[in-house]
Amino acid sequence: MSTHPDPSNAAVDIGSSDGASADVTLAPSPQRILENTGTVPVAVAYGDGIGPEITEAVLRVLDEANAPLSYDVIEVGRAAYERGITSGIPEEAWDAIRSNRVFLKGPITTPQGGGYKSLNVTIRKALSLFANVRPTKSYAPYVASPHPGMDIVVVRENEEDLYAGIEHRQTQEVHQILKLITRPGSERIIRYAFEYARAYGRQKVTCMTKDNIQKQTDGLFHQVFREVAEGYPEIESEHQIIDIGAARVAAQPEQFDVIVTPNLYGDIISDITAQLAGSVGLAGSANVGSKIAMFEAVHGSAPDIAGMGVANPSGLLVAATQLLVHVGASEVAQTVKNAWLKTLEDGIHPADIYREGLSTREVGTTAFTNAVIERLGDTPSQLRPVQYKSGGVTVSLSERPKAKKELQGIDVFIDWDQHDRDPDTIGVGLSMAAQSCGWTLEMITNRGVKVYPDGLPETFWTDHWRCRFLPADGETTTFSAILDLLAVLHSAGWDVIKTEHLYSFDGERAYSLGQGQ
Repeated sequence: MSTHPDPSNAAVDIGSSDGASADVTLAPSPQRILENTGTVPVAVAYGDGIGPEITEAVLRVLDEANAPLSYDVIEVGRAAYERGITSGIPEEAWDAIRSNRVFLKGPITTPQGGGYKSLNVTIRKALSLFANVRPTKSYAPYVASPHPGMDIVVVRENEEDLYAGIEHRQTQEVHQILKLITRPGSERIIRYAFEYARAYGRQKVTCMTKDNIQKQTDGLFHQVFREVAEGYPEIESEHQIIDIGAARVAAQPEQFDVIVTPNLYGDIISDITAQLAGSVGLAGSANVGSKIAMFEAVHGSAPDIAGMGVANPSGLLVAATQLLVHVGASEVAQTVKNAWLKTLEDGIHPADIYREGLSTREVGTTAFTNAVIERLGDTPSQLRPVQYKSGGVTVSLSERPKAKKELQGIDVFIDWDQHDRDPDTIGVGLSMAAQSCGWTLEMITNRGVKVYPDGLPETFWTDHWRCRFLPADGETTTFSAILDLLAVLHSAGWDVIKTEHLYSFDGERAYSLGQGQ
C-alpha cells in the first residue's frame, strides 16, 4: 500500500510564463476568506434526479462536522431548462458561482434531443475549469474490488478535444465533428499533472493518447508531454496508446499512479477506474481553474431511482472533501472522509456496493448518512486513514518563439453523388478545372482513404470528398490564389461545402496525409 499523502484535490494557481507567480484572481481566495471570516461561501446546486437526495445528505454531514461553509443555493438543470433557459443555467446562477468561486453541484439531467448542450461541459468551459481531477482508490476488502492495491489519480483536460462540440452535417450522408487540441491547453493540464505528482508524493505520470492515428492533435499532446516531463526528472514518465492503456488499467490498475489525458479519454478512463474500485457511485470529481473550482460526483442523475431513498451519496460526499481541502479546511475533510471510511469498513453499505459476505447491512440514503454522522471523529482500523495536505499547485506556461507560417495549398470538401460515385469521374473533372487557374489536384480521399488517383475498387465511397489542391509550380500560395480556385470550381458547378488551408510551420508540414497516400 502506498504511503504518500491522500489529497482529494489540489488548488491551482496559474503562473506567468517566466515561472513567477501571477495574481489572476477576481476575488479573495477561498483560503483567505476562511482565514479572515471563519467561513467560506459556497454555491450549491441540488441538481436533478437523485441530486436533491444526495446533496441534502452531504450537507447534513458537513453541518454535523462543523464544516466552515455557508451555502448559496442556486437553480440549474431541469428546472431552468423548463423555464426556457436553453443553457440550463440562469444569469443569477452564473453570478453566484463567480461570486462564491466554489461550487458544489449535484448531478444534472440534460434534456435529450432539441440540441441542448451538456450543462456540465458548459460550466467547465465557460469558467475555464481546465483540470478535472478524479482520485480513485480501492476499499477492499470492505467494498468488492478485484484490485485491492489500486490508487490512481486521473487528471483529465477539461475544455478541449471533441468536447468543443463543433459539429456539422455537410452532405446527405456525412456528419463531422472537429477535434481541437491546443498547445497551451495541453501544457497547462500536463504541468498540472506533474505538479500534482510532485506535491503529493506520486511517483509516476502516464500520458495516454492515440497519436499513432491522430498525429496532429494527439501527436501535439504527446509531444508537449515529452517536453514537460524533462523538467521533472524525479518523476517517472511514460506514454501509452489509449486502447492498450485502457486495457492495462482494467487488468492491472496497480501499475498506474497519475494518468493525464485529453478530454474524451480521461472521461472514459476515470469511469473505468471508478468501477474497478467498486462502484462509480464512490467517485468524486474536482474541476479546477485559476479562479473558480467546481466539485461534483462522477455519476449522473439516475432518474430511474430518484425518490426511492436508495441513492448512494458517497460520490458527492467525496467531492465535498475535495472542496474542503481546496478551501483550506483539511482537518474537517479528514474527519468527514475517515468517518465515511469507517462506515464502509463496518459494512454499512448502500445497494450499489452491498455484497453478501462483505457487507453487514444494506441501507438507504438516510440510514447511510446517519451512519457516517455517527462515526464523525472515528477513524478506520483496517483501511488507511486519510491525511490531507493543503496547498496549491502552481502551473507556469513556457514561452515559445513564433513559428514561420506558410500557406501551401488547400483541401476542398465537395458534396458529389453522381455517376455511381466513380472517383475517376470526379478526379478528371476537378483536375481540368484546377489546371485552368494554375493548380494541381494532388489527391482525393473519401472518409480519409485515398481514392484518386489509383484508388482501390473495394473502397467504400460516400458522397463526401476531400480534394487536395497544391500550386502547379510547387511553391507556396496566397489567399487570393485560393479564392481564384474556389471561384473556378463554383463556376464549373462543384458543390464546395468546406475548405481547410494547408500550412507549414517553420518548414514542417502541418497537415495529415491521406490514408494510402
